[in-house]
Amino acid sequence: MTAFIPYGRQSIDEADIAAVEAVLRSDWLTQGPAIAAFEQELARRASARHAIAVCNATAALHIACVTAGLGPGDRLWTVPNTFVASANCGRYCGAEVDFVDIDPLSYCLDADALEAKLSSARSTNTLPKVVIPVAFAGRSCDMRRVKRLSDEYGFTVIEDASHAVGASYAGRPVGCGDYAHMTVFSFHPVKIVTTGEGGAVLTNDAAWAERLHRLRSHGTTRDTARMDEPNEGAWFYEMQELGFNYRITDIQAVLGLSQLKRLDEFLARRRALVKRYDMLLKDLPLQLPQLDALDDSAWHLYVVRVPGDRAHVNRRTVFDAMRSAEIGVNVHYIPVHLQPYYRQLGFKPGDFPHAEQYYREAISLPLYATLTDAEQDRVITQLKRVLG
Repeated sequence: MTAFIPYGRQSIDEADIAAVEAVLRSDWLTQGPAIAAFEQELARRASARHAIAVCNATAALHIACVTAGLGPGDRLWTVPNTFVASANCGRYCGAEVDFVDIDPLSYCLDADALEAKLSSARSTNTLPKVVIPVAFAGRSCDMRRVKRLSDEYGFTVIEDASHAVGASYAGRPVGCGDYAHMTVFSFHPVKIVTTGEGGAVLTNDAAWAERLHRLRSHGTTRDTARMDEPNEGAWFYEMQELGFNYRITDIQAVLGLSQLKRLDEFLARRRALVKRYDMLLKDLPLQLPQLDALDDSAWHLYVVRVPGDRAHVNRRTVFDAMRSAEIGVNVHYIPVHLQPYYRQLGFKPGDFPHAEQYYREAISLPLYATLTDAEQDRVITQLKRVLG
């Protein structure tokens, strides 16, 4: 029987297993020293001052929005080409959510569209408080322009870099804080490194970092210097605001810490596989992903587009044929504004045409660090067969 090739998967080695086993045999399973060690290494790798690890990237987006002061009457803008969490975090805060169409080549936020939308919103007093550009597939959008527009229009930039652990932009690590006030990473098993489930917020603002730490744990603190009342003893803590149980565990954190030791290895393998795809697919009737000189993508996804103007071959036929051959292609993403929940808020087909056209044609091919050349060749051979 032919083995199934997924579009993405984790790489767990004996060192990872040993690290987790050591925590399981220790005195700490939940809120112990592994979390701080993981946060410190994550911040170091991204050249950020602070990293706050949480249970998943959705939680990270939520507390980043809360920390930015987003609330009822405010607006959050993001892109349609993302997972729903990039928009839902604004709704959790009671804010209105709107979208900015994508650049048709990068599939990331279109900075020209953002600038035009901001200019229009200023005239109607409907500017966003938060903008969430998404580092789709492992690459940032035009973050220099986003930062300049943030300075001009006064919004907070939270980069959803769930796909981009280890990536760089303009020669600097994604997460360093040069262009975003906060950056969110994901450690889901199909991402670059994994903690099982997990996420993090990175920032260079010490006050925001302190609040993020507090929000992930019910809004509580044990820091005497920050308490309203006198400390009554070693058991004492104060709940200073309404927070959440978004804590990550030592078990997860030590897995992430072990995985970070192989981050460069993971990235190198992904990039090697991308070069093979680029070379071996270049003569097929597909649109291959494109990068510009500023990007060093983490390559979470390798997305090709199947032009919709061929008589007998379209995205659906290619998708079904690949799945029938036990190759787990996928689609990233259904435009968020077309989901039933967001349609109920007034969004409709045609609102963001570049994202919608991209969605009709996109297929994510298998890409992960343990994908072998032989498995990749099987993917390519089947694609050639389907495309004729």
